[in-house]
Amino acid sequence: DVEKTARWFCQLVRAIWPALPQAHNWHLVLLPSRRSCQFKVSNGVESYRIELLFGVREGTSDVFVSSQPRHGHTSSTTWPESFAVAEMKFFEYIAMRAPPDSLYLKCLQFFTHLQLGLGFSTYTTKMIVMHLLSILPPSWWRRRHFVRRLLDISESLRTCIEVRRLNHFLVGNQRLPPWISLPPHVLMAGSSNLFHDLVMDPVAHSQAVNQYMDL
Repeated sequence: DVEKTARWFCQLVRAIWPALPQAHNWHLVLLPSRRSCQFKVSNGVESYRIELLFGVREGTSDVFVSSQPRHGHTSSTTWPESFAVAEMKFFEYIAMRAPPDSLYLKCLQFFTHLQLGLGFSTYTTKMIVMHLLSILPPSWWRRRHFVRRLLDISESLRTCIEVRRLNHFLVGNQRLPPWISLPPHVLMAGSSNLFHDLVMDPVAHSQAVNQYMDL
């Protein structure tokens, strides 16, 4: 049970904190949280908010089941799969091949900031950029290509909305670098449509079209 695990861990942090050397200079305040351990530490000058998520690795793969909830309601006994480590390794792979003035991360950050509040998740933008990085050569992401790549991201989003389909980049992808390890059920799975709700709900699709027009 995620919520019981979070409560237990928060109680452990509260109990162990006074015995730590940092307790002499830093004040600990536990913050409300259902599926993680969140707390704030401050010393009168600096203040930091920290969130600890819980995860269990699937075998020796780069996929974990995580306490981080999905969008919408997630029951306390559900641990959704997280691909965060595998995604990080993919970006590390791109970084090794990209030229020094490559701006693919800037493109991701800029477009993510651009569409804040319009209903598209940051994960949607991340998936689109990962797909483009697998198609376009690293040399096409230089500073002089910045605007063109932003237009590519926008066009990809528009197309995905039109066809009501955005495949998860990792699920069923057998062309990944060999050091990105996926469990067999993920590697051999069919494509996973992140826009499945647009297929099932015409109203959601109309809203997505309007949100894209606002963008």
